[in-house]
Amino acid sequence: MTHPTTQPNAPRRIRSFVRREGRITPGQRHALETLLPRHGLSLDDDRLDLATLFPHAQAITLEIGFGNGESLAEMAERDPSRGFIGVEVHRPGVGHLLQQIQQRQLNNLRVVCEDALDVLRQMIPPASLDTVQLFFPDPWPKKRHHKRRIVNPEFLALVASRLKPGGRFHMATDWEDYAASALALLNATPEFRNLADNKGYIPRPANRPETRFERRGQRLAHGVWDLLFARRTSPREDTD
Repeated sequence: MTHPTTQPNAPRRIRSFVRREGRITPGQRHALETLLPRHGLSLDDDRLDLATLFPHAQAITLEIGFGNGESLAEMAERDPSRGFIGVEVHRPGVGHLLQQIQQRQLNNLRVVCEDALDVLRQMIPPASLDTVQLFFPDPWPKKRHHKRRIVNPEFLALVASRLKPGGRFHMATDWEDYAASALALLNATPEFRNLADNKGYIPRPANRPETRFERRGQRLAHGVWDLLFARRTSPREDTD
């Protein structure tokens, strides 16, 4: 019998990324081989028990697409009372973050080298996260590729379902049209409430370290737009 996921009429999943192995340094390769078993998580772990994973954490943050991991490692080092899960599909970045975990001696940061949608669906319990971060996702700038952008109604509904009531979704991008598109989608998502005073963007928060993508955008004279939304605590929560 054909497994449901292989049925010929099933819609093909449009991914928001293209796996590019890129150049892995010997140090990154060594980290993947020796540190990933210690600090990594995988889809085989199934649904996580976050209280057991981070027994001393007062809150849990999940970051989607951490790049080389420098900013995520900095956040984890600055806030040892919080547990962090970083999700990234590109192995050089995963290897670099594993090196950072070892160098900074971080015990509150775990790494997943998988598709973020699979991680959210299969590994993260409902209403368990305090924060979901999405910093400088691939903007897929050509209009015909906009369908590949990770921020869409289905993604936002999934993120909302994994956040605790009052939990926050924080996005930053240096592509203005992506920022405008994401803002419109988030403002139209009933599970979310915009935390900006004017239902627009927020000033860059001091607790978000500058990323290499942000520095690249600044060199290209791009602006940076931060969006911060909270999961509503109830359907009747004030929408004004």
